Amino acid sequence: MKTNITLNEVSLGGQFTFPDTSLTVQRMGYGAMQLAGPGVWGPPKDPESAVAVLREAVAAGVNHIDTADFYGPHITNQIIRKALYPYPAGLVIVTKLGAVRPPDGSWQPAGSPKDLTAGVQTTAATSAWTP
Repeated sequence: MKTNITLNEVSLGGQFTFPDTSLTVQRMGYGAMQLAGPGVWGPPKDPESAVAVLREAVAAGVNHIDTADFYGPHITNQIIRKALYPYPAGLVIVTKLGAVRPPDGSWQPAGSPKDLTAGVQTTAATSAWTP
């Protein structure tokens, strides 16, 4: 029996195809929230390790990453861009809107149409994504 199994050799929980689309992702993705520093604020202590974690996740078969521009703020998107841009074919990056992180580090709701539009624009600017 083989006991030293790498992530590449196991199923990542199967796949999911979004209804009425051809978009298919592995059921196991990568949540980028902890790429930022303590309290999801500022940069991580070791940014190069954060880059390496993302690259290894994608190399292991993860094809979707969950992030939000208010993680850091902006930090996780910048790390994702540094690690993976130009983005490999088939990689899906999903992001959340609806909050902001002012300088005091608090989490504030930002759900008005103006806030959501600003969130999309900020995400595009920090992640090399074009809406």
